[in-house]
Amino acid sequence: MEWTESGFIIGTRRHGETSVIVEAFARGHGRHLGLVKGGRGTRWRGVLQPGNQVRFTWRARLSEHLGHYTVEAEALRAAEIMADPLALAALGSLNAMVRLLPERDPHASLFSLYEAIVEALPAAAGWPAALARFELTLLAELGFGLDLESCAATGSNDDLAYVSPKSGRAVSLSAGAPYKDKLLALPRFLRDEALMPENVDDLIAAFRLTRFFLARDVYAPRGLTPPESDERMIRLLLRTAAEMR
Repeated sequence: MEWTESGFIIGTRRHGETSVIVEAFARGHGRHLGLVKGGRGTRWRGVLQPGNQVRFTWRARLSEHLGHYTVEAEALRAAEIMADPLALAALGSLNAMVRLLPERDPHASLFSLYEAIVEALPAAAGWPAALARFELTLLAELGFGLDLESCAATGSNDDLAYVSPKSGRAVSLSAGAPYKDKLLALPRFLRDEALMPENVDDLIAAFRLTRFFLARDVYAPRGLTPPESDERMIRLLLRTAAEMR
């Protein structure tokens, strides 16, 4: 068995004295593990880092085996990302979410969003909005998609401003007004890919929305807690916004 594809390193762990098990994310093969012999050597120290894009060749005698990777560096962004605390927190959250996917299950739409986010880190504009959309898409692909098309109370698709934490359905501004303290805010950019967040409050509201459902419906049933990088990223977004005012 053999395949070759470009993808991203999302994590590594030691294996024996000299090797590492690399956890990769690739468009056609999803989250996929493989052994890199000698991966703890100095030659690979700067390559086998989360956030780096490499070309993987995976080989195994049988498809169900762990298999072995050979890797070729393509875009080494890890050092630049690690030097930026906000980007590092974002990457930590992103990779933790990828680990929620079943192993070897392709998710092309999620991979495209992942690729765009990592290529934009740390400085390019737009990656926070793309990360919020990644989280929304992840919920859908795991079977917990939110219904943001029409109001749960009226059926209208005008002025959708909230999401019910119970049902995951959108609620209009007027219908939700009496209950707004119990509802989650719905930023407009999450419903329309042509829009961008109006301000940092929009971004924070988007992450509070997606991460509420991720914590309740995905992490908790698996006995997991959301990564600490989630809240660290929120704090750093708020600090960055405050410094720019």
